Parts: sequence; structure tokens; C-alpha cells
Amino acid sequence: MVEEKGVGESRVEMAQAMFPVDANPAGNVFGGTIMKLIDTAAGIAAHRHCRTNVVTASMDRLDFHQPVFVGELLLLRASINYVGKTSMEVGVRVEAENLMTGEVRHTNSAYLTIVSLDENRKPKPVPKIAPRTEDEKRRFKEGRDRAEQRTAWRQKRSK
Repeated sequence: MVEEKGVGESRVEMAQAMFPVDANPAGNVFGGTIMKLIDTAAGIAAHRHCRTNVVTASMDRLDFHQPVFVGELLLLRASINYVGKTSMEVGVRVEAENLMTGEVRHTNSAYLTIVSLDENRKPKPVPKIAPRTEDEKRRFKEGRDRAEQRTAWRQKRSK
């Protein structure tokens, strides 16, 4: 039987300084650099939740709200929103902190679907999630709704 876990048990917070190698000549950090960090944070949260190897199946939503610049600190927060049988939705919020002024801006949000794998690299059931706070319950419901939309979209597309 797959046990149930609290959202906080797998929550991840990461910080990464942005350097010139992460950006274009104008000092704007590449979207791909941010995407890689989002995928890393989501993967760690998923790995902590199920304690198995995991792979990213999709990133169905990634919004860029504000640019990120060289010299800023990127802060990423990832948590499990919803789990299905062998996959889970991980939400990642990204903020940029100007280390000189202390200003923090919300720059990105993303939803990733991550699949748990067994030792033969086949999908493996994941522990259920136990949302406790009102925010966790809201995220669970919204994540379930998005999972249903993804399933409907895949079914429609395969016809």
C-alpha cells in the first residue's frame, strides 16, 4: 500500500546566483536557464515525495512575468500540488532578488507533470498527498482540474 504524505515533506527551496554565462549580452537571463532550474526544483520535490527515480513528462504552463538580470539571486520554491496514480503535478514559483536593494520580484510560475519510475524504468505508483492548509487544498483542487484537462487534451489529440 502506498502511504500518504504531507505537502511539506517534499517542499523544495533553491537559490542560484545569476552570472554572465546565464545571460545574453544585454544581461537578461536566458529563459532556458530559468527552465532548467525550474525542472531541477520540480524534480527534487517529486523525488523527495516518492523516493524513486523520476522524469519530467510535461511542462504545460510556464509564464515569464518579469525579466531576470545578471547579478540577481533566483529563488525557486517547488511543491507537490496533486498526485495521480504514477504521476504528480509540481508547482514552481520563481522570484528574483536584487542583492543590492533587497527588492524581490515574482518572475515565473510553472506547472510540471513528473512521473515516478521503478527499477525497470516503468511507471510506479506514488504516495497520495494530504493537503492540510487552505492553500494546499486549493492547489490540490486546481491541480486535479489541470490533470483532468491534460487527460482530455491527450485523448482528443490521439483521435
